Parts: sequence; C-alpha cells; structure tokens
Amino acid sequence: MNLTVKYLFLVFLTGIVSCSRPGNDKWIITDRIQYDVIIKSPDVTLDWWVQNIEGRDREIFINTLIEGAANGKIKAYDAFSFSLITPEAVSKIFHRTDTISLFQKYPPYEAYDSVVQKTLSRQEITRMRFLEEWLQNKKTLEIQKNVIGYCPMMQSFDQEGNLRGYMPLFWVFTRDGYPEILKK
Repeated sequence: MNLTVKYLFLVFLTGIVSCSRPGNDKWIITDRIQYDVIIKSPDVTLDWWVQNIEGRDREIFINTLIEGAANGKIKAYDAFSFSLITPEAVSKIFHRTDTISLFQKYPPYEAYDSVVQKTLSRQEITRMRFLEEWLQNKKTLEIQKNVIGYCPMMQSFDQEGNLRGYMPLFWVFTRDGYPEILKK
C-alpha cells in the first residue's frame, strides 16, 4: 500500500470514529424513554426526599406549570393525541362535569342519571410522567438525562373513593419537533 492510500484510509477511519452521536465521548443509550416518577410519596415511613419533592417546592413547581399552561405562556398538548390544546381546555381539566348512572333505593330500582360537578385539587397531582433522552459518557460512564417532555398526573378515584390509578393531564415538551415526532 502506498503512502497516499494509507493516509486516506487513516483520514477516513478517523472521520468514522469521531462522528459518533452526539460527541466523541458520549453515546446515546436511547433516544426516548418514558416513565412515571412519584413526586408526593404515599409512604410516610420513608425519608422525606425518597419519591418526594418537598411540599413547598412541589407546590411552586405544579402551580408554575398549571398556571403557565392555563394562561398560554406554556404550550400544552393532549395527554393521548398529542394535539395542541387551548389554555381554556387546560383550565377545564380542573373543573369537571360528569354524568353518572345511579339506581333508585326502592323497587323497581330504576336507573337514573345524575350530573356531578367536581373541582379537582392540584394537591392530587402526585406523579409526573417524563419523556427523556439518555446519553452516557464512554470514559466516565456518567449518564446524562435530557428531558424532552413531561406530563403531570393526578390521582383518580372510583365512586367509593378507592384509588383507580393515575390520570395524565397534559404534556409539555421542551424540545423542538415534539410532539410531531411522536405522531409519526
């Protein structure tokens, strides 16, 4: 092999090695990972910081998020369709009108509908769903997590007051191109 070919091969190999995403010493573990985080621990026996954001800080965080989305300073997206929703729609999340079916107490036990109006409390937001990108430094093994979006989640109870699960309210995205990337 002549010197020119060796040089070109070396330049080509250097280019390939140095072009790993997103930098020379980092690689992407995953472009997207989604998971829920408890931000208000139901277990009082745990240390205050385990699965918990301290009360005042949690209140400021949630109020800033809700008020920003409700006044249009923050773009909010539907939790399921990822469609942009209006500030009015965000406000309505906390003021619900539902129709439930009930039965008469006495024979013939006929069914009837009842309209129930409920105002949801921001204190019922006890989880946050995150969408993130994870990177790792090849040399130090340090992991970097970049938040792409997050979604507050509220406790959901049945008619008897039993916890049914957690209801996602809306998404906020921090990266350009989202949520369109998720719709594809």
